[in-house]
Amino acid sequence: MRIGITYDLKSDALPPLGAPDDYQEEFDSPATVEAVAAVLRDLGHDIVKLGDGREMLQSLLADPPDFVFNFAEGQGIGRSREARVPAVLEMLGIPHTGSDPLTLAATLDKDCAKRLVQSAGGQVPRWTVIQPTDDISELTTESWLPYTAIVKPAWEGSSKGIRGRCVVDDAASCVAAVEAVRRDQLQPVLVEEYIEGDELTVGVIGNDPARIIGVMRVLPKRQTDRFIYSLEVKRDWRNQVRYECPALLQSNQVQAVEQAALLAYRALGCRDIARVDFRLRGGIPYFLEVNPLPGLNPDTGDVVIMARLSGWTYDQLIGGIFEAAVDRCNHTMHSVIAT
Repeated sequence: MRIGITYDLKSDALPPLGAPDDYQEEFDSPATVEAVAAVLRDLGHDIVKLGDGREMLQSLLADPPDFVFNFAEGQGIGRSREARVPAVLEMLGIPHTGSDPLTLAATLDKDCAKRLVQSAGGQVPRWTVIQPTDDISELTTESWLPYTAIVKPAWEGSSKGIRGRCVVDDAASCVAAVEAVRRDQLQPVLVEEYIEGDELTVGVIGNDPARIIGVMRVLPKRQTDRFIYSLEVKRDWRNQVRYECPALLQSNQVQAVEQAALLAYRALGCRDIARVDFRLRGGIPYFLEVNPLPGLNPDTGDVVIMARLSGWTYDQLIGGIFEAAVDRCNHTMHSVIAT
């Protein structure tokens, strides 16, 4: 099979004027692209590296591959940026790994994702959304805001825009944090109840049924009153945190987290692979977000670390994602033919 790989590469060029230093945080290195390509080559496939944007479009139109392994995050700012590549592939009739455009748009928008998971019965922190045009001075009079709170960009992943200063205890610090995030990220801002408890992330792979790769707890190496898995921590993860997988929790808590992850996976329409993040408080897993395009860096990707600690090789993880997608597409094709 001839397989295309779609992705966004980090650039060594200077960031655009006014862009925050984390604007490329979700993008990948050539080493990650080649690691994925090497696994697929070892499975006997021919590989073409498509990238993203105009060059990808020209390649797809000139010589479309049989299948695409997609982990393109999308350029710019917008809640549909991750959906663009799957939308193009869907329009051209090219099967691909991962979720469809609707899911990728819904999951990048944290407000939308929370509403969908909550409507399906999942537990979520209290939250509100501050729009770019809202008068944030009014926040100082809003007693209903969920303090202690955490301030986040509404349309980002990989902890973009989330720093230690984003945990706030009062209206004045909340206004300052909202101003900073809104200025840097140029999008709506989520003000969410801070859940004191364990930071957990769950890997889910496959379809009908999906299965759990592992439940991983992220623990700070240094004692801290309020730990968050912020950008500063992720950039220095070897010194800042340790990863515990399987998470050393009570069996009923592990079961609750796994069930909550599968509920979110289904509610959001995820396919083939996703990583679902929670905070565990009082034995209750609170849904934070889901990443249907989890980082696949062979050394630093959270889902890769989790899989390795759960006994999976990198080849098994990448091969498992690809196999799940092929099986899903074959099943869909057979169903269409049968009707």
